[in-house]
Amino acid sequence: MAAVGPTILGAQDKAGTKPPVLGVPGFEYTPTHGWGELPAHIVWGETHGVAIDEAGLIYIKHRNRSETPMDAIAVFDPAGKFVRSFGKEYHGGGHGIDIRKDGNEEFLYLCDVLHGVVVKANLKGEHVWEKKGPPPEPAVYKEDSKYSPTNVAFAADGGFYIGDGYGSHFIHQYDKDAKWVRTWGGEGSEPGKMKTPHGLWLDNRTGREPTLVVADRANARLQYFTLDGKHLSFNTEVSFPAHFDIRGEVLLCPDLHARVTLFDKDNKVITHLGYDAEWTKKALADFKMREQPATWENGRFVHPHDACFDKDGNIFVVEWVKTGRVTKLTKMG
Repeated sequence: MAAVGPTILGAQDKAGTKPPVLGVPGFEYTPTHGWGELPAHIVWGETHGVAIDEAGLIYIKHRNRSETPMDAIAVFDPAGKFVRSFGKEYHGGGHGIDIRKDGNEEFLYLCDVLHGVVVKANLKGEHVWEKKGPPPEPAVYKEDSKYSPTNVAFAADGGFYIGDGYGSHFIHQYDKDAKWVRTWGGEGSEPGKMKTPHGLWLDNRTGREPTLVVADRANARLQYFTLDGKHLSFNTEVSFPAHFDIRGEVLLCPDLHARVTLFDKDNKVITHLGYDAEWTKKALADFKMREQPATWENGRFVHPHDACFDKDGNIFVVEWVKTGRVTKLTKMG
């Protein structure tokens, strides 16, 4: 396995002004926690999803549990200035958010874990279509079965996949016209079965046969499938994987257990960003830490839930913490 090295290369100086450097040579980042100028009409709940459009705008999806509905999606420019917000219909259920280009236009694919809904919308939040509830075609859901979609992956042919991560642990495949194609998975630990298929992604890195990688979170593994749902392999160099992004030959995997992992083209670990064994142990033992920002350390994560690259190779990380937390990891060099 590739060396993962120290994940914090430079400690703060005595005055506490020198920012830490996360990563290893060639993959070094400085963190800015609490990134983004949040407007007064939004109070972060758990920050669940992040995506970036071609213009460089950053879309953050959160789940606030207040009685009064508020916009679940906030949009910022690359400097962190607020641009717009929308999505009151996802209040209390805001989760996955990803962007794909269809023709000359980009669209959001949005998952709502409270209402069991997946939506395709334009970048202003206007609905193109909505899928509420599980697909009836596979007949795998009984009347009392739970359906709670967490994230979407995109196929190269215009189709897509939905992960029922918090429901009944299935993957549902659709074609470019949003018509159901097939379903596979279900709860279990044997090959092809999953426990919380929380995130999923088309792994089409150069030199690799395109496959679907799934963050099989509660099984503490990544699981690889052919594009028609046949099990291929496992990657167990994760702890509690949440979702993915790809830039060049690098696979990015936010891990709910206090770290963000980078994999090379052979799926060897490059580094676990922000990782420290004692810090992770503390974060997992003290569940109340997710409600106590004063206890969070610079250069450390609590519960990374989603992450993505921008065009310059910087990484945006959002965390499943009660007050929300957005971190920009600025790439050095």
